[in-house]
Amino acid sequence: MPPPDAGPGPYPGPDPDFELASAYPEVTWLRQAATAADWASVRQYYDSLPPGTDRAFVVRVLTEVDGVEHALRQQVSAAPYDVFALTLLGARLVQVGWEIRTSARAKDVSREQFKAFHAHLKDAEQLLIRATAVDPSYDAAWAERLNTARGLSLGKNEARRRYDRLAKYHPHHFTGQSRLLQQLCPKWGGTWEEAHGFVRECLLAAPEGALSGGLVAEAHIEHWLDLKGDDKRAEYLRQPHVHAELVEAAERSVFHPKFGRPHGWVAVQGCFAAMFSLIGDTEQAAAHFRALGNLASEYPWSYLGKPAEAYVRHRDTALRGRR
Repeated sequence: MPPPDAGPGPYPGPDPDFELASAYPEVTWLRQAATAADWASVRQYYDSLPPGTDRAFVVRVLTEVDGVEHALRQQVSAAPYDVFALTLLGARLVQVGWEIRTSARAKDVSREQFKAFHAHLKDAEQLLIRATAVDPSYDAAWAERLNTARGLSLGKNEARRRYDRLAKYHPHHFTGQSRLLQQLCPKWGGTWEEAHGFVRECLLAAPEGALSGGLVAEAHIEHWLDLKGDDKRAEYLRQPHVHAELVEAAERSVFHPKFGRPHGWVAVQGCFAAMFSLIGDTEQAAAHFRALGNLASEYPWSYLGKPAEAYVRHRDTALRGRR
C-alpha cells in the first residue's frame, strides 16, 4: 500500500501542467542559455551536477531548442574532440531526425521521411562515436547511441552492447534503461519475455528509491498497448501478477522513503497512475495522482488518447470520493 503522506490532491483538480519547467525550474534557464548560445554557462552547470545524475535529461532540454544545431556546429568545428559539444550536436541531430520520421509505425512513414531520418542519424552516430571514443564514461553520449542503434535498425544485440558500455560506468542509468527497454519490445525486434525480464533485473539491482522501478510500469503499458482488441487488453490487466508487480515496483521506487524526485520522476509517476487506472485500482491510482499534483508529461498519457483529456479523465475517476 502507498504511504498515507503521498501528497495533497484536491478533487476536482486543476488542469494538468505539461510544462517541463514547472517540475524542473532549471529548464527555463537552460533553454535561455541554449538560445543565447551561452555554452560556457551551460557547460559549467552540466559539469557541476552531482555524481550519478542522469545527464541525458539536460541534453534533452538543450537539444529541443529550435535551431540550436547551428551554434553547435560552430562549437564542434572549433573543437572537434570536445565531448560535450559532440554529444549535444549528435543529440540534436537525433532529435531532428525523429521529428522528421515521427512516432508513426514504419508502414506509415514515407520513403522521403526515412531517407532524411537515416541521414540525420548517421551523421549523429559519427559524432557520438567520436565522443565515446574520447570519453568512454560519458553517459549522455551512450544514451544517445541507444537511440541511433534503434533508429538505424542495428539490432538488439548491438543495443545491448551499447547499454552494457553505459552501465559499466552508470549501472542504474534510467534514460539508458528506458531506451533499451524500447529496443527489447517486439515492435523493435525484441520479445515480451526479454522486455519484462530486463525491467525486473533493473528493479532488483537498483538502489531503494531509484527511478528504475518505473520501467516495470513502462513495460506493462507497452505490452498492453501492443495487444489488439479491448477483450485482450482487459484480460491482460486482470492478471494478478501484473498488479502485484506494479505495487512492488512503486513501493521500491516512487513510494519509497528514499525517493528524491530526480529528473524524470513525473513521467514515471504518471506511468504508475496510468496503469493502476487502467486496471481499475482507484486507490493506488489516486495516490500517484496526489503525488503528481497537477504535473504531467506527454508520455504516457499520449498512449491513452489526447494527453490532457486522458490525464483528467483518469485522475478524476481515481480521485472521485477520495478527498
